[in-house]
Amino acid sequence: MLLRFRSMVLVAGLLIAGSASAGELKAPKGVVELFTSQGCASCPPADTTFSQLVAQGDVVALSYHVDYWNYLGWTDTLASKENTERQYGYAKTMGRSGVYTPQAIINGRDHVKGTDLVGINSKVDGMRSKGEGLVVPVSAAMHGDEIEIEIGAGNAQIPAEAEVVVAYFTKKQQVEVTKGENSGKNMDYWHSVYDVQSVGMWNGQTMSLKLPGKLMGKSKKDGCAILLQASGPNGEPAEIIGATILMAGRKKLDD
Repeated sequence: MLLRFRSMVLVAGLLIAGSASAGELKAPKGVVELFTSQGCASCPPADTTFSQLVAQGDVVALSYHVDYWNYLGWTDTLASKENTERQYGYAKTMGRSGVYTPQAIINGRDHVKGTDLVGINSKVDGMRSKGEGLVVPVSAAMHGDEIEIEIGAGNAQIPAEAEVVVAYFTKKQQVEVTKGENSGKNMDYWHSVYDVQSVGMWNGQTMSLKLPGKLMGKSKKDGCAILLQASGPNGEPAEIIGATILMAGRKKLDD
């Protein structure tokens, strides 16, 4: 489904990424962000594709529910205006005149139809081979009641500055849609973001951060993704150069 641009204020720093949870994610190949909606008839196949990405366990995968299809008769229970603004920000970065669902953004650099699993994996692998993947090491671990984040140093070929953002998500949830284009369907959603926080700026040097672990969420089904992402002149999300994930209940990434 395609939607043309409307006037909208872009929120600087809406820099979100995702993760995989069905299996270990020690060295992710890339970041895949799916923009989807419970009110979009074209989206359920993409949500299924996304669950396969999560099961692969080799990419940072995160799902964003947008709110611009709510007028069709069903208010997406996971949608937010911030998710919509993020998608419009990507459109501006990529020089596009509109947005659509289901859309998968790869490493903040390019997009693929969200149902195209082969195309998504091909983009991830292609960017990795060209040095456009996750070239800055990022790791996270739970120590007591704190989340500890470690970020490595950069080099002359990558942006000298990037924002450090933590995206908190729910591992899996099921929603019964009773109205709109998907009326009567019970749909499973993976890694849906419920909160995003900018926690610092990286200047190309190694750095460490500590965050309260309670921000992870109350359920062991929750997790967080740490994303190192450049931005455009007005805060639009741009290329992603590092990312990792930490699930609640794990002391470290590979537990």
